[in-house]
Amino acid sequence: MGSLPHLVEDCMGVLQLYSDGTIFRSKNVDFSWIPVVDDSTVLFKDCLFDKKHSLYLRLYKPATAAAEPSKIPVVYYLHGGGFCVGSRAWPNSHICCTRLASGLGVLVVAPDYRLAPEHRLPAAMDDAHEAVKWLRDQASSCEGDGCCCDGWLTNGVDFDRVFIVGDSSGGNMAHQLAVRLSNEAAADELRPVRVRGYILLAPFFGGVARTKSEEGPSEALLNLEILDRFWRLSMPAGEDRDHPLANPFGPTSPSLEWAALGPILAMVGGDELLKDRVGDYARRLLSMGKKVEYVEFEGKQHGFFTNNPYSDAGSRVIELIREFMLKNSNN
Repeated sequence: MGSLPHLVEDCMGVLQLYSDGTIFRSKNVDFSWIPVVDDSTVLFKDCLFDKKHSLYLRLYKPATAAAEPSKIPVVYYLHGGGFCVGSRAWPNSHICCTRLASGLGVLVVAPDYRLAPEHRLPAAMDDAHEAVKWLRDQASSCEGDGCCCDGWLTNGVDFDRVFIVGDSSGGNMAHQLAVRLSNEAAADELRPVRVRGYILLAPFFGGVARTKSEEGPSEALLNLEILDRFWRLSMPAGEDRDHPLANPFGPTSPSLEWAALGPILAMVGGDELLKDRVGDYARRLLSMGKKVEYVEFEGKQHGFFTNNPYSDAGSRVIELIREFMLKNSNN
């Protein structure tokens, strides 16, 4: 008689992997620590964007958008969760998108994507790309007789001003999109959609060699063990943290020297385990002549914006994103 399956990996009880390959995902995640803000100025609705994988996205727009004299930009929000957990419907993602929509006066598109370990990388990156191509298809149908997601995209949306915001693993995905769309043919394929810039909120990058901040004190909600577990569960089988999808500057990563990357705004908390990797990412790209801005929030830990976007620091993030969008709306 064989032994019973035993627990192999446990992501805070939200995701558990057993020795026989069985995966358990909890439907009772505790979000009681997330500040609740009911912003009635924002409307939202869900749309299916990938029938093959049954993936949905959530649209958010200011209730006053229809009365605006000019078209509003589009902001994509790619949620975090180490590529293993998270959803557009989780309260922290939902509140964050509400804040982006009201604070920036934009249409927010928040897609779900396939999660690891059931779907290891690059599945998440592929799904993010598909979500942007969905907007292209919607834009094209708006020119004809398409329904444009019940009319949400028919009028008042500027497909020529699209920005990608990614949080944590979503920030890594935003970088991967920037690389994919640096190819002129890939960018042309999206027209009339045009991505003008990328905002990376503490992007989840990795590497075999530890950084000083990774070896530093753990955060309230994050430690090195959790980061390593996310990488073990999400990387392609047999790969380590120097894989190009984890480490943009790893030994086998393609050179970004000649990549025509769009403008990038990278932000990170001063007390984050990921701080050194984000700072190094920005410095390396700047040394290559890329258009990159780097902002560090003193004393802040991972998720300081996503988990509390209506805080003073959250308002500063909104301000920085607004300035970044204005500077890069006609590049």
